[in-house]
Amino acid sequence: MDPLLAHEWSLTRRHFLGRASTGIGLAALATLLGDDLLAQIAGAAPTLPAATGGLPGLPHFAPRARRVIYLFQSGAPSQHELFDYKPKLAELRGSELPESVRGTQRLTAMTAAQQSFPVIPSLFQFAQHGQSRAWVSELMPYTAKVADDLCFIKSMHTEAINHDPGITFFQTGAQLAGRPSVGAWLSYGLGSLNRDLPTFVALVSFGSGNGDQPLYDRLWGSGFLPTRFQGVKFLSTGDPVLYLSNPPGVDAAGRRRFLDDLQTLNRIKEEEAGDPETATRIAQYEMAYRMQSSVPELADLSKESDRTFDLYGPASRKPGTFARNCLLARRLAERGVRFIQLFHRGWDQHTQLPRGIRGQASDVDQPQAALVQDLKERGLLDDTLVVWGGEFGRSVYCQGKLTADNYGRDHHPRCFTIWMAGGGVKPGITFGETDDFSYNIARDPVHVHDLHATMLHLLGIDHTKLTYQYQGRNFRLTDVGGTVTKGILA
Repeated sequence: MDPLLAHEWSLTRRHFLGRASTGIGLAALATLLGDDLLAQIAGAAPTLPAATGGLPGLPHFAPRARRVIYLFQSGAPSQHELFDYKPKLAELRGSELPESVRGTQRLTAMTAAQQSFPVIPSLFQFAQHGQSRAWVSELMPYTAKVADDLCFIKSMHTEAINHDPGITFFQTGAQLAGRPSVGAWLSYGLGSLNRDLPTFVALVSFGSGNGDQPLYDRLWGSGFLPTRFQGVKFLSTGDPVLYLSNPPGVDAAGRRRFLDDLQTLNRIKEEEAGDPETATRIAQYEMAYRMQSSVPELADLSKESDRTFDLYGPASRKPGTFARNCLLARRLAERGVRFIQLFHRGWDQHTQLPRGIRGQASDVDQPQAALVQDLKERGLLDDTLVVWGGEFGRSVYCQGKLTADNYGRDHHPRCFTIWMAGGGVKPGITFGETDDFSYNIARDPVHVHDLHATMLHLLGIDHTKLTYQYQGRNFRLTDVGGTVTKGILA
């Protein structure tokens, strides 16, 4: 066949539509690089705008928050041991959980075959703190000190009963993999506040508790959105970002020449195939080049004061810890990163819960309180939304053998506790209530979709209007649900 005719036959409708968008992609790239190019012509340093990218017309209304720090506690922290104080359980210890309370709830395979469901109160002491009189257990003394800055939501609930769908639900608004993550939606809708750093950064730390659940890169992925909106994972050893340093024998000028030549080849490929991902690749290479200067400065904590390290705790001097990541989160927030996600693993205490949760609480208590205090002292808390919580809670009944000083708890999606701070959230309140067993919601339920709708609302977004068409349907983070929880808004 004639090569020209073969090429015409290969042009599908997708190729045609993709090629039609080429001009748009190059225009966007010109916008991204235009300031730098003009600055080079004028011999001046590039001027970074306050925000770049994002959809026209967003935010829909005045935002209360400009950025989010999400402290995700992977594995499901027990509300019984941390925040949801149930004093009546002490007199019911070892008694059978009433059928009227348990109802027809679906159980996991780990406890469904149990013949007995004995009630267990927490082994730890609770006290009320601050003017808000919030209940916080002895496991989190530092968090107790900032209780008046927090909004506790004790009526969170979800349909997911196992870890992977549960975590995926909180990150993407769906239990099945493949949807964009929250940070990707915000990158797509609101754009970047700093062109020299990623719009969305993920950091992972390992806890000292038992049962580290796996985490997958798709949890900070872009799903069906263009890949430029996915999160960038920062590493705890070596370069903070993969391939940040130049290879041996390659200097900055050589890398620049290489990227210029690669960009030329990518533009040729884009003209041939019309794939919008090629324009994304061009922009990503330019971002990577700029990060060679911005990321080392970000990760260099040598100028942080001893007081700051003392505030976050001794673990903040050790790379890869939750404390270190909390300090990095503050630095990322200062520099305009839109969505900062910290994953802390190890909260899955099916057995030996008292020992495991002591370690986990110790990992996070001081640094998360320090983060709230640090943001507040620097004037960043007002427009930074901080969210803390896991994928579900833990059961009031014992999993495994109950002894005087040891017990375990199974997954419990019906009710659990998270907290929020800053960014337009009402401080010093407790929203929602559970029954005497912390097994069912008694008042003001908050669903995963409601949480997402509220987060978007605080960022100035109507969650029903932030959509993306995929496979013939307009998708959104909150799917077909979600109501803004107005009771927590300041």
